[in-house]
Order: sequence, then C-alpha cells, then structure tokens
Amino acid sequence: MSHDHQELDLGLMAGVTDRGLRHRQNEDAMELAVVPGAGGPVLVAVVCDGVSTSARPQDASLAAAEAAARVLRSAAEAGTDLSEASTDAVKSAVEAVSGLADSPGEVGSATFISAAATADVVTLCWVGDSRAYWLAAVPADAQRLTRDDSLAEEMVSLGLLPEEEALESPQAHVVTRWVGADPAEAKPHVTRFEPPGEGVVLLCSDGLWNYQPEAAGLAGLAMPAAQADPLGSAQALVKFALDAGGRDNITVVLIPFPPGTPAGPGTGAGPSA
Repeated sequence: MSHDHQELDLGLMAGVTDRGLRHRQNEDAMELAVVPGAGGPVLVAVVCDGVSTSARPQDASLAAAEAAARVLRSAAEAGTDLSEASTDAVKSAVEAVSGLADSPGEVGSATFISAAATADVVTLCWVGDSRAYWLAAVPADAQRLTRDDSLAEEMVSLGLLPEEEALESPQAHVVTRWVGADPAEAKPHVTRFEPPGEGVVLLCSDGLWNYQPEAAGLAGLAMPAAQADPLGSAQALVKFALDAGGRDNITVVLIPFPPGTPAGPGTGAGPSA
C-alpha cells in the first residue's frame, strides 16, 4: 500500500491520510487501535505531521506515531491513568525520532496529537498545530478542543491579528513546539474532555483545517454521517481539502462517541499510515 494515500477502518473509528496535490511525499502519519477494557473499548489514535524543514520528516512522523501508540495501547490494556500515559507517549515519541538521527544535527521533527477515548472521557495530548475538534450533531455546538503551538496562534492571542489574517500570514504555520529536535520544546498539553452527549472527535493535521478552521464548519461537512460511517466521512473531509487546493498533506481521524458497536469491518490495532 502506498504511503501517499492510506485508509484505516477499525469499525469503531477510522482514519485517512493523503499526500495532497503539491507535496512530493506524505509526511503525515497515523496510528489507530481499539483496546478491549473492563469498562468497554478504549479507542487510541495518534496523528503526527512531519515538519518539512527538518531532517527526514516522513520518518520522524511515522516513528513518533508508532512509539506513542505503543505506550497508549499498553496503558489502555493495563487500565492505568491515560493522562500520565499521554505524557509518557510524547516522551517515547521524542526518543524514537531522536533515535533516527546519525548525528545530533540531523534530528527530525513532527507535530503530535493523540486521543484515548473511553465510555466517559476523551484524553487529549498535543504538541504543535495538529488539532482536535468536537463535532456535535448540531454544528453550532461543535468546538475546537486544542490550542496551536504556533506563531499564528500567539499573534491571535496577543490581539495583533484576527485569526483569518494570522492564518494568511507568512508565519501562519511556524510551530513553536514539536517532538524530535530540541526535545525541551516538546512539553505537551494534556486535557480531559467529557463530551456532553453523542458526537465525534476529529483529529487532523493542518492539511484539513487550513481550509476550514471553524468547528461548526467541520461539523457541517461531517455530521451526522460521521457517527455511523467514520471512514466515509473521513474520506469526504480529505476530498474537501483536496478540492480546496490540497496544498499540504492531509490526515483525518474520526472517533464516534461514545464507543459502541463497530460500524465497519472490525476492531484491533491498525498499521501506520
């Protein structure tokens, strides 16, 4: 299977990653797993976006996603604290990326976002500008769950530019934290989100939200179909980004909440993308 475009359907959740129209390779990666637990399945997802200006970004994102997913799967299997495991997953991702380098100056970098969803709560962890959204059945109730580590976000927070102008600026996607090179920059954000009802958690790289950064807009594109058909909706969101220009790699993971009966072929751990 080509790394340029990969799809992964675990029934309870699904993801699609695509090279886009302008990049010569797909520097995004994803890992998905459904882990049986005493209180029901734990859905684990990791999305990483290689920083193109760093060394071997494609390898960096893949190594980070694989390493982090291993830690989160182990924690889910053992029933240990998923917030602490999320921080440990980032540390493992940093070590994996650093281990790729032949010399200290050749360490790659990647953004990082993970989710671990149980029947009650979704534990999110991120570094960089890959995002998580809550997609509600009523688009107006959708919300963005993460805050970017980027110069654009800092300009908006300081009131220097409105969001629309910041995203169009040359510094729009300059990240201020990452996993890989300079591991001191990789201090992650960890939060627990308790969904107010049924809906879908979306993880994505900036290849999607470049074209629709608003939660309500993304919910309008994906809902309510994403609840019953996460793969079909992930495909539709990737197509939306491609039709809008596809200037970056695109990764979309959709996690219907609460975890329930598989809508697709089955459950289990999936290969990297």
